[in-house]
Amino acid sequence: MKIRELMTSDVESCSPEDSLQQAAQVMADIDVGIVPIVRDGGYLQGCITDRDIVIRAVAKGMDINSTHVEECMTSGVISCSPEQTAQEAAQLMADHQVRRLPVVEEGRLIGIVAIGDLAVQGASDEAAGFALSEISESTHSGIH
Repeated sequence: MKIRELMTSDVESCSPEDSLQQAAQVMADIDVGIVPIVRDGGYLQGCITDRDIVIRAVAKGMDINSTHVEECMTSGVISCSPEQTAQEAAQLMADHQVRRLPVVEEGRLIGIVAIGDLAVQGASDEAAGFALSEISESTHSGIH
């Protein structure tokens, strides 16, 4: 099954110039922990997570109202094409230890696919299970 059939296409995003408070509000409004960051024309520049805001800004005492997203976002994020398969996306997630992939076409954000989309949509329980096990194994390997 192709990612185009699995992805969420109605994706909220922020710009690099938005404040961290604005990004956090978007996350709260739609109950997500990640927001893609796009420039004019919808070109993907990176992503910011709730964890990025806490670790890179709040923990350092930065003002979330005056700090811009670009100061704390992750740039150069791994993304996928809408024409890739669920198995290819699962492999990317496993290889890069991520649970969500922005979906881009010609550099523009057109959607996002999460590890849960691979399983919930019945695309490939095996692919989703593989990706999750690879991510979880690496994440927990140093925890005793």
